[in-house]
Amino acid sequence: MDLRKVYTYALRREEEGKRFFEENATRVQHAAASGAFRALAAEEQKHIEFIQSLLSALETGRASDLAMGAVLTQSGVFAQRAQSELLDQKILEAMTPDLPVLRTAYLIERDFADFYAEAAQQAEGEARRALEMLCQWERGHEALFREMHDKAFEIYAHMPWGG
Repeated sequence: MDLRKVYTYALRREEEGKRFFEENATRVQHAAASGAFRALAAEEQKHIEFIQSLLSALETGRASDLAMGAVLTQSGVFAQRAQSELLDQKILEAMTPDLPVLRTAYLIERDFADFYAEAAQQAEGEARRALEMLCQWERGHEALFREMHDKAFEIYAHMPWGG
């Protein structure tokens, strides 16, 4: 496996994800969803920096700094805080117009997690641990957006026509 290609591909996908969340933070109709998208864009920036450090280590032949990943794992409170704040019924009712955006966010995060999981299975040592960290982070985001979408959709499905 060519780790340089894996990390470069991952870097491009994280940059695309960050752009998606930044752009949609201004488009979604509910302030809480907008805040979640802005917070997630900031987390994606941290993923970008982590991957850049992995690429740099690979290119210079030095060991990867997985300590940076460990710090990101410990500071990844976004999903827990966002989940408790965003899954309130009134917020979810207000987010029903944003269902397509929530679904797309979920799919983006699922694709990221699947990519990292598959790459980790082919990697060894530090590369495997780094890819597993990235997968874990994305699985947390995936679960958050899946739950947000599913609960908002459930509310929407039971609303009278016209919301």
